[in-house]
Amino acid sequence: MECRELALRAADVAMEAGKHALQEQMNPHDLKMMSRPTSKREQFTSDVDDLLIRFVRNRLIHVDPYDGFWEEESGNLKPGGRYWCVGHIDGVINYMRNMSEWTVTISLFEVDENGEGKPILGVVHAPALGVTYVAARGNGAIRIRKTPIGDKREKAVPSITPTLDGAVVSFGMSYFAKEAERALRTVTALSAGKPADIKRVGPASLDLCKVADGTYDAYFEPMLHSWDIPAVAAGAVVVWEAQGQLSQWNGEDIHWNRGNDVLATNGLITKDIQQYLV
Repeated sequence: MECRELALRAADVAMEAGKHALQEQMNPHDLKMMSRPTSKREQFTSDVDDLLIRFVRNRLIHVDPYDGFWEEESGNLKPGGRYWCVGHIDGVINYMRNMSEWTVTISLFEVDENGEGKPILGVVHAPALGVTYVAARGNGAIRIRKTPIGDKREKAVPSITPTLDGAVVSFGMSYFAKEAERALRTVTALSAGKPADIKRVGPASLDLCKVADGTYDAYFEPMLHSWDIPAVAAGAVVVWEAQGQLSQWNGEDIHWNRGNDVLATNGLITKDIQQYLV
């Protein structure tokens, strides 16, 4: 199956899963359903997460032949293999607090002859916002918006803001105190570059896509953890295919088996913003 067709099929799966998750969000629920992490090896989760992941995996198995799931096989990859990557709800705190900014993410990794994997397909679906981003290697990125007259497909294109002065920048922040402190110090430093606005909404996958479609001129977040890889991978393909720019803060490529300091821009203000990254 061609990568573009595979991406659209995966988007259908994400939309179906998102419909169930949205219905669950609208039902009365106890905030105790959300488990707080007790160490940096854990993440916030909700009871809906496990159900959603099982649902998506079961559907993807029938979409296309695959060699496993990235989250389980990343230490045992075979050259030429393809691995689905399914994330927990990205933005689970938003989800539990009945906010709209949360996503279902799906990506597909392909492994080269050296055993290095890289995502080639990305789907970021925000059910409560009625928007889905879909991208496949070599096929560009699209944004699908629900409207009163049906779905509207639009090409995702980054902004053309030329400098940090007057730009709109989004950032992410950990719920671990020391990591959050680093993010806030960076925001303070960045304010010297005179952006028009610095926003904190999240989640990471949606922030990346909003750079891809020009909503934001840039997005940065320090110390995204290994459990954020599914969200970053899905959003990364959207950024790449929209012709945006994505890297770690030091300019190196994203590492797909560990945490990263992530920076995404429209490609025009990268150097402007890098000087302020703490």
